[in-house]
Amino acid sequence: MEIASELQQSNFASEEAKAIVNVIFTGNWVAYEQQELLKPYDLSMQQYNVLRILRGQNGKPMTVLAIIERMLDRTSNASRLVDKLVEKKWVLRRECPNDRRAVDVLILPEGLALLQQLDEVQHQWSKRFSHMKQDDLIKLNELLDLLRN
Repeated sequence: MEIASELQQSNFASEEAKAIVNVIFTGNWVAYEQQELLKPYDLSMQQYNVLRILRGQNGKPMTVLAIIERMLDRTSNASRLVDKLVEKKWVLRRECPNDRRAVDVLILPEGLALLQQLDEVQHQWSKRFSHMKQDDLIKLNELLDLLRN
């Protein structure tokens, strides 16, 4: 559905204004859908992001600071997110052997198992893009990258 119909607004000040509203609306739509998808797993989008970052380390620990640098939402309180993941027994937090002031975070097998379940759920959700051609998806990614530059 077009943004004008979705918002029941026929006039925008400019195409730039319409694009801004469209990007914000679509970003919020995707975020809401992701939150709903993760809700049954008692997992927030930010916690999910931390788990995926840690999985990408292939068993190597990361500091909380390194996690923050790779997060999608860099305004999140990564220390608090890690604490919640520790409580749920999905990650382990331990003193860094090289720097006692730093804390290493490592994903546990339970966290990896959860991500494996979510991989299938995410795969099913991504089928919502199946009506789009591969070239359109490439162009969409290029345009979003261009917008941020």
